[in-house]
Parts: sequence; structure tokens; C-alpha cells
Amino acid sequence: MTALGVYRDDGPLVASIARQLRRVHPGSPVSLTVLGALPLAAVLAVDDGTPAAVPAFAALALFILLAAPGSGRPEAGRLAWTVPPLLRLVEYGFLIRLTVLADRGAMPLCFAALGVLAFHHYDAVYRLRHQRRPAPGWTRAIGGGWEGRLVGAYVLALAGALEAGLLVASVVLAIVYVGEGSASWLRFARAERSAAYDDDGDEEDA
Repeated sequence: MTALGVYRDDGPLVASIARQLRRVHPGSPVSLTVLGALPLAAVLAVDDGTPAAVPAFAALALFILLAAPGSGRPEAGRLAWTVPPLLRLVEYGFLIRLTVLADRGAMPLCFAALGVLAFHHYDAVYRLRHQRRPAPGWTRAIGGGWEGRLVGAYVLALAGALEAGLLVASVVLAIVYVGEGSASWLRFARAERSAAYDDDGDEEDA
């Protein structure tokens, strides 16, 4: 998996769609991601108190279908690096706006979930940069990827259980992302210290 592939944070649904469309070359991932985001932003901008209406579902499904083909494709072009930030913008913006429309009282839990996601995405960048390896695949599977989290939040809003769902999601994702990430950095720090001690010992023997 490439670095930008790791930063995308795709889940099983997007990976499956990308495999089905592997032989299709509909356009650049950047243009498709932007094109898919526009209807979703337009629907959520209308504050009519019905975030779970059919237009919102259709816009969300369209965004996932258009953004998915970029998963697993070789990055090309000067703007390829913009896709992960665009996905983060849509994911974070969607969660905030959905919470505002569905249950304003759940905003503290929404920001708690966003804090956990921000840690996860920050960790993904710096782990790959310093440890030279991504997080294990099981964390991506449990986290659901950006598309799984968007669909999950939408379903919770539809069921009127957004507040409880955000609470559970914040706790579970904190255990998975923060717990596994912290353990990974501790192992990395110990390995670095051990390598430094070995180097010191080699110099003394010389």
C-alpha cells in the first residue's frame, strides 16, 4: 500500500467497490472526490431538520461511489496529495453538520469522536514517516474506514440514536486507535533505545 493509500483511510466497503471497478478508469481521484462532495455539501447545507431524508442518503452514496475508485490506484498528477485531506474535510464536516441537524445536544460527543479520529489520522502520517510501517489491518477493519463511519453516523441519525452511537464509537475507536497507536510508539521507542545502546557498545569495543 502506498503512503497516500494509508492516508486515505479507506475501509472494507470502499476497497470492495474499488476492486469491482478496477478495470474502469473514470477519471482522476481528485476530480471524482470533489465532484462527489458537491451534492453532499449542498444537501447538508439546507437546514430543514431532516438529515436522514432520501436526498442525504443519495448524496452520501454518490460520494462513496465516486471517491471509491481512487482506492488502490497509483497516484499520478501534482494534486494527488489533496485526496486524503479532501476525504478528511468531508468526513469531519459531515459528522459535525449531521450532529447539528439531528441532535445538537450530542455535539460534545461529536467532538470527542473527532478528537479520536484526528489522533488516528495524525498517527497514520507520523507512524509511516518514522516507523516505516502502517497500522495493522485489523485496526482499519474495526474502524470501518471513512466511508463506514459516515454510513454508521447516518444510520444512527436515522434511528434517532446519534448521541448514544457517538458515545460508543468514541470509546471503541479510542481503545482501538489510541490504545494500539500508543503501544506501537512505545515498542518503537524501546527498539530505538536498544539500537542506541548497541551502537554505544560497539564503539566502546572498538
